[in-house]
Amino acid sequence: MVQLTPNPSYSLAIRIELPNRAGMLASVTQAIASVGGNLGQIDLIEQSRHVSIREITVDAASLEQDEEIIQAVKALPDIKILEVYDRTFNLHRGGKLSVNSKIHLKSQSDLAMAYTPGVGRICTAIAQDPEKVYSLTIKQNTVAIVTDGSAVLGLGNLGPAGALPVMEGKAMLFKEFAGIDAFPICLSTQDPDEIVKTVKNIAPVFGGINLEDIAAPRCFEIERRLRQELDIPVFHDDQHGTAIVSLAALINALKLVKKSLSEVRIVINGAGAAGIAIARLLKKAGAETIWMCDSKGILSQNRTDLNEEKREFAVKAQGSLAGALQGADIFLGVSVPGVLTPEMVRSMAKDPIVFAMANPIPEIQPEYIVSDVAVIATGRSDYPNQINNVLAFPGVFRGALDCRATTITTTMYLEAAYAIASLVNPSDLSPEQVIPSVFDKRVATAVASAVQQAARLEGVARS
Repeated sequence: MVQLTPNPSYSLAIRIELPNRAGMLASVTQAIASVGGNLGQIDLIEQSRHVSIREITVDAASLEQDEEIIQAVKALPDIKILEVYDRTFNLHRGGKLSVNSKIHLKSQSDLAMAYTPGVGRICTAIAQDPEKVYSLTIKQNTVAIVTDGSAVLGLGNLGPAGALPVMEGKAMLFKEFAGIDAFPICLSTQDPDEIVKTVKNIAPVFGGINLEDIAAPRCFEIERRLRQELDIPVFHDDQHGTAIVSLAALINALKLVKKSLSEVRIVINGAGAAGIAIARLLKKAGAETIWMCDSKGILSQNRTDLNEEKREFAVKAQGSLAGALQGADIFLGVSVPGVLTPEMVRSMAKDPIVFAMANPIPEIQPEYIVSDVAVIATGRSDYPNQINNVLAFPGVFRGALDCRATTITTTMYLEAAYAIASLVNPSDLSPEQVIPSVFDKRVATAVASAVQQAARLEGVARS
């Protein structure tokens, strides 16, 4: 049995009291290691001649392993557990966002300008010239992150409250990586008409709309209608962010195996929002042979249960995912955990590329196939080659907002992907580095520049 990699998602902090004598701490660390825990920071909280109090950070791979770690420590003689807490839950406690004023009100004069009566002059100026809303309010640097909670990560229909932690996190990423102020809007409806109406009604506040975690196929309709009816950028990140970063990573992975996009056979598992968008962008980039699978197998022309988006990628072939993968060069998974097996991977062509991007648990754990593939990528931060949308959406919106783009086009997606791929120097390119780090400060700037240039060439930039 392969031991899965511990990661911070299942991170514990364990505060213990132990006798202050040689070897006691070592017994604790050995007990944790014996059940597969990954030790992090060890802090000395308090110490006397007789006892020490320490707090130990430990990463695990699951809730079950968390419990095994706690029990292993409890079983040690002379060791007393004082407190255990889940570090991930602790981080989210109280929410991850706050709203702060940019202006400090120190005097009556400040108040008179920032609010009444001085603010009335600003309101009148905008009413007389609506374009001034961009220079005199938050609109020019603010994005609404809109969801109905129907497709949260790989977890399913959790509803608006269940989606809120993800939207908060998204807002953090906008600010951290592109300096954009974003706010979560979690709607208590999953009706496309109601969603479109609501977004249109709140749009005056925002310079752009980021749609998030809305299930297919209604996400396609919602995005299409909002793009038609609004004059600000609308971007469904689950579709286009995923597609941009997947293409960027694939461009570099193909360099390693010396294959071209036009000659490879690509199997995409998952025919929802992300899968369809990836397929469309790959075609735009030059891919010629794409087989898509859903839970019923290959999207075959013989099937009568395909919606409009799926029919776009129907092929003559038919059968299961396992059959589709025989002799295939690339697997791109945006589906569910565990759907890919080592046997399927071994049936692929020489030097296969596997992007298992289901989150939070991939289609296959990398540990199972590390010796069978040329390149493997996941959506997780605890493995190499993280296909993370944060490489795309902050820069896409930074570029779109800065040039006042009226929409975001496929060409803008394509140029963003090329920009991301170009940041991995040929000397650094390796099976474990086909994509830049999410903390590479060049990424958002490079993507924003590429998006602005494409917007101007296509005539959708207003400044």
